[in-house]
Amino acid sequence: MKKIYFIVNPISGKGKHSITLEYIKSFFDESKYDIHVLNSTYKRHAITLTQEALDANADIIVACGGDGTIHEVATQIVDKNVLFGIVPVGSGNGLASNLSIPKDIEQAIIRVRDGKVLKMDVGVVNGEYFFSNMGFGIDATIIDNYEKSGKRKLGAYIKAALNSAQHYTAKKMYVTYKGQTKEVNPLLLFISNSNEMGYNMSLTPKASLTDGLLDYLMVPKINIFKQLTFGLYVLLKKTEKFRKTDYVQTDHITVEIVGEQKNGFQMDGEYYEYDTNKFEIKMVKGGLQVLY
Repeated sequence: MKKIYFIVNPISGKGKHSITLEYIKSFFDESKYDIHVLNSTYKRHAITLTQEALDANADIIVACGGDGTIHEVATQIVDKNVLFGIVPVGSGNGLASNLSIPKDIEQAIIRVRDGKVLKMDVGVVNGEYFFSNMGFGIDATIIDNYEKSGKRKLGAYIKAALNSAQHYTAKKMYVTYKGQTKEVNPLLLFISNSNEMGYNMSLTPKASLTDGLLDYLMVPKINIFKQLTFGLYVLLKKTEKFRKTDYVQTDHITVEIVGEQKNGFQMDGEYYEYDTNKFEIKMVKGGLQVLY
C-alpha cells in the first residue's frame, strides 16, 4: 500500500480551494493508498510537516499551495527515495507550469496518482536548495516589495516591478563562471533551472530541468527606455538576444557582492537575507524525483 502525504496551505489561492482529506480520498482506491493530509499554518511550517511525513515513511509527499509551499516541501526531499507531487494553488506556479502540471486541482491530483516520474535537477546556493530560479538584481527587489505589499496578485507584482524600476540601486559584483571573473553592476543577475518564472513569463526560455546546467542571465544597469526595451524581449521570450545581455549555461557560478556584508536575493519567488557577501551556486543533477 502506497502512503501519500498531502501538505496543504489552506490560504493559497486566496483560500478558495477545498483540498480536504475527504476530497482527496475520492480519487484513490483505499485498498491501494493510505492518504494523509497535513495543513501548514505559518511560514516554514511545511518544512516541519514534510519531516513528519518522512518520519512516517511516506512514499509520496505532495505540496498543495503556491511557490513558497512547493519550495519548503521540496527542500526536504532532495536526494531522498521519495516521490514529490505538486498541486498548484498559488498565483505564480512557475515550476508547476514548466512541468505541465494542470492548474485544475482535480487534474493535478490525478497526476499524483497516475503521473510519470522525472528526475529533475536542483540548484544550490550556499547549501540552500532552489528549484526554479534565484537572483540578486532587481528581481530580488521586486519580490521584496511584492511580499511587503501583502497582496498575491499579478497587479501587485506589476506595481512592485514599476516601483522597483524607479528606485533600484545597482551593486557592484564579481561573477565567476567557466574560469573567468567579470565585474558587473547588474540591473538583473538571474540564475535559473526552469524555463518559466511564473505568470507564464520567462527570462531563460532555453533552460531545462534535466540538462545539469544553470542558465545565467545578467543585464547591466540601464536607463528606463532600455529597461522597457528589455521588457519587450522578455515578452517575446528572446532575452538572450538583447544586446547588453550576458547569457551563459554552466553548472557552477560564484558571486561576490562588493562592500556589503548583509545581502538579499530572491529564491523561487521568496525573498531571503544572509549575513554574507559571497555566494556559490551549483547543481544537484537529478536530485528530485517529481511526478508530472
